[in-house]
Amino acid sequence: MNVVQIAVFFALMAILAALVWRKVAAARAASHASADKEIFLAGGGLSWFFVAGAITLTNLSTDQLVGMNGAQMLLVAWWEIAGFIGLLMLAFIFVPIYYRNNCTTVTELLEKRYDGASIRTVISGLFLAGNLFIYLPAVIYSGSLFIQSLFGLEMGQFVIVPPFGEDPGMAVDRGLMAIAIVFAIVGAAYAILGGLRAVAVLDTYSGIGILALALLVVFLALKAIGFDFSGVPTERLSMVGDYDSQIPFHTLFTGMIFIQIFYWSTNQNITQKALAAPNVKEAQKGIMAAAIIRVLIVPPIVVIPGVVAFKLYGGVGDEAYGRLVGDIMPSWTSGLFAAMIAAAVLTTYSAVMNATITLWSVDFHRKFVNPDVDVVRLNRKVGIGAMVVSILLVPIYSNAESIIDLLQQLNGLLSMPILSAFIAALLFRNMDARAAVTGLAYGVGIYAFHTFYLYTDRAVWGGTTFYRYLGLDWLHYIDVMVFVLFSSVLVALLTNLVVFGKRAKFGFRSGAEEPSAA
Repeated sequence: MNVVQIAVFFALMAILAALVWRKVAAARAASHASADKEIFLAGGGLSWFFVAGAITLTNLSTDQLVGMNGAQMLLVAWWEIAGFIGLLMLAFIFVPIYYRNNCTTVTELLEKRYDGASIRTVISGLFLAGNLFIYLPAVIYSGSLFIQSLFGLEMGQFVIVPPFGEDPGMAVDRGLMAIAIVFAIVGAAYAILGGLRAVAVLDTYSGIGILALALLVVFLALKAIGFDFSGVPTERLSMVGDYDSQIPFHTLFTGMIFIQIFYWSTNQNITQKALAAPNVKEAQKGIMAAAIIRVLIVPPIVVIPGVVAFKLYGGVGDEAYGRLVGDIMPSWTSGLFAAMIAAAVLTTYSAVMNATITLWSVDFHRKFVNPDVDVVRLNRKVGIGAMVVSILLVPIYSNAESIIDLLQQLNGLLSMPILSAFIAALLFRNMDARAAVTGLAYGVGIYAFHTFYLYTDRAVWGGTTFYRYLGLDWLHYIDVMVFVLFSSVLVALLTNLVVFGKRAKFGFRSGAEEPSAA
């Protein structure tokens, strides 16, 4: 990166900011929405174009571009392709329900469907914890690491020494921390000063450039190998996974479907964008546009460069994308590419930040602290607080890979138990919220037992896992998620009957209605 390319980088970021602010200012001037609706739901005025852009870019960051290409196989594209099912469910099942129940957060639906509010509070707290301790710091850490390598910014290290114990401390790179702080401040500024409208416009404008440049990388990568994948092992080119692969083919019809429904249909970080449209039909148009992008554009950009890198360099893991880009992209595009990566980081960070602010403000502060709070001031305080927490956690992410893996595993523990609460809410009447919390706790516990005990090699089972000891080599953790989901619903129903003396009544509910009396 020379001075010219650094200037190109900052010029593009400034132009993007100016375009976003101009669009947001014009829209706000024409809007008559209240301050809280403007901050949390963009005044309810997002057109389908911006709904599609916001949903697409909230999910697309350095985690996908670097991490999925780091697998260096086509098979992992199923994570993106299967997202089409989750988006269909969001468009035609969940969005109409959210709109009929006038929801700002997805957890509001749970309170309206259950007898009691405890389940809303618990799940909202879990979403908040995931955003604060996993998503926000992970996004700025991974993005900072990538930008640091592009700019070659080396500023030495400093050591954080804990006040107690004999731990020698954590060595932290000054350059990485400086970039992470800038990302956090700029991303938080979009969310705090512009609300969801600024986030959606930023996602959409930058998304056009990000997707175009990512597709250019795919084309140049294929050109570099003459569009010839010969020499690449068959298992890296196959879309049909064996039972011992990352995604066994049969799991596409079991747990994969429910994972996608959870992520795309009940995740506040995603659904909030769909709830900001003026009506259901406009939201559905935006979601379907995002679904088409998810199937046609995203899969190639997150797997093909990685496979090409395998042919050129061998198994280089997470270095694949950055190394390939450095070799195939013309030197004069380095500033442009750096701006693309930075925009991808900012779009995801600001989107998660806005969802975090919304969850705290609506589900906690208004409910338990002050229902008449000044939302503008609260928005700033919560945003700044979340930003500081995410910055403070960057050193942990840069020093302890095992902790990162553990946090991601813990985050994975929540998906099916949380989805079980939504399924029970939609399919059954006369459910006590405390029964749903019990089902949630059971689901987390049983999945933890599977993940940290039954799936680990142990001497008692001959040095292998419990399932292989039984000859169930085909059983994958994605399959176990189906068992966790439906057994969590069953535990909630039994608890509702046995402990709270309420007999649940089966029947799908899509309208706004109060929970049935006991």
